[in-house]
Amino acid sequence: MLRGLDIRDMLIIDRLVLEFQTGLNVLTGETGAGKSILLDSLGFVLGWRGRADLVREGADQGEVTAWFDLPPEHAAHTVLEEAGLPGGPELILRRVNSRDGRKTAFVNDRRTSGDVLRLLSDTLVELHGQHDDRGLLNPRGHRQLLDEFGATEAQRDKTRQAWIRLQAARRDLAAAEAGLEALRGEEDFLRHAAEELEALAPAEGEEADLDARRRLMQAAERIRSDIAKALEAIGGSGAEALMSDAMRWLHGVSDQAEGRLDAPLEALERAVTALAEAEQGVEDCLRAMEFDPLDLETTEERLFAIRALARKHDVLPDDLSDLGRQLSARLAALDRGGADLERLRADLSAAEEAYGQAAAGLSDARKKAAVRLDRAMASELAPLKMERAVFATRITDAEPGPEGTDAVAFRVATNPGAPAGDLNKIASGGELSRFLLALKVCLTANAPDLTLIFDEIDRGVGGATADAVGRRLAALAGDAQVLVVTHSPQVAALGGHHWRVEKELRGKQTISTVVPLDAAERVDEIARMLSGDTVTEEARGAARALLGGQAGAPA
Repeated sequence: MLRGLDIRDMLIIDRLVLEFQTGLNVLTGETGAGKSILLDSLGFVLGWRGRADLVREGADQGEVTAWFDLPPEHAAHTVLEEAGLPGGPELILRRVNSRDGRKTAFVNDRRTSGDVLRLLSDTLVELHGQHDDRGLLNPRGHRQLLDEFGATEAQRDKTRQAWIRLQAARRDLAAAEAGLEALRGEEDFLRHAAEELEALAPAEGEEADLDARRRLMQAAERIRSDIAKALEAIGGSGAEALMSDAMRWLHGVSDQAEGRLDAPLEALERAVTALAEAEQGVEDCLRAMEFDPLDLETTEERLFAIRALARKHDVLPDDLSDLGRQLSARLAALDRGGADLERLRADLSAAEEAYGQAAAGLSDARKKAAVRLDRAMASELAPLKMERAVFATRITDAEPGPEGTDAVAFRVATNPGAPAGDLNKIASGGELSRFLLALKVCLTANAPDLTLIFDEIDRGVGGATADAVGRRLAALAGDAQVLVVTHSPQVAALGGHHWRVEKELRGKQTISTVVPLDAAERVDEIARMLSGDTVTEEARGAARALLGGQAGAPA
């Protein structure tokens, strides 16, 4: 429930604090006094999109604060929790509008976004203004309104998920068909290229190995003779023989050299050992360089074949094996393409069936909700002196989509036998107001925690009809908080709490203010509404009659 509203420097309001009550709260005042400014200010703090020039002339910024009582099970608690905002039994919304147009929002003194304010407002306030903002007159919004009335969220979510799966199945099949068609267009190339790669069977790293072997064999032809000469020089007929002779000669005379040849002989023994190791290494190198000239030719042919195939497919030689796997995979996809399409077509058929069942279930739920809504509207229209009018929710086929296959339109016939038509085309101004009031009451019946606001819902009606509208609003306020901006004395007289919106000139500025009325002041205000600027005793008498003789009771 909306407990209060604090408005500072907004349009022609400098400072205004209002405390609202349960039941029917009535705001009256002359045209232009500023009643719509109150709604603009409330809409501003609730995050609604509206006029931009809200800051009062001469002020740096405007500010609106609204505070609400939240019962433990109120839907706003969920919004607060999901937004990471503090909760509790009281909710305080504050929004500031600077002169340059910047807007800053706070929830329970925690900064937040306008989107969060709007989410909260959906759980707090329901507004019907002179220009209805919830699609009551726009058939495009009627389906959503019927869904809200019928509580079809589960069926609608099931239908939406089925639609998402159906669209995915359609995309998968279309992509597979296009892909298969493309593969069929290049089938000859794929098979020829795959056969080439399969026949050559290049391995990763093979090109580098072949190149190294080729260079080694080419070099062997040039250096093998020098290596052979080196081996002969250090072998048995070369250095080895000379060192052996030297050691034999030295050993023969070492006994007579008194130990002076021991160290040289040990060095020669080490040298002979090292020479033997060198000889063995040179022999191994020479053997490694032995090759069949045919091996060089074979190596070069394979090396050149791998490089040519890599150039042909514009890949690196080491990527040929991966390319072969890719081509094989594409050929496998081509070969099993028919089976894949059959599977995807079966998936699509199953998705279509699932969507059809979900949409049919949603349609059935909507049809049942439509019957309940039409019945509820009939019971609401009778107290509004429209017992002969007919309200009908028409459901027709529509293009399938995430919200099902139904088109919903609210239609009315104002008199028996008269053709039904769209709500905003058939009803007159006064009838339209009553239709919208009845519809609003029906659509919000399951939301007792909402504060209902009606801006001139009684326009176009008067006399007994206005009294009927007022009585319905008063009855509605018995279970909820209702705020009504009205020009109808009959409606104003039925309010439990009454405020008058006034304009006054302060210096060179026009200021709007709101005054709570006591019993006597209510008589004068309703008399003004009945007679105009000049309030007569007759008008006061009529006002007292409308008030039911309660002029002495507190307002």
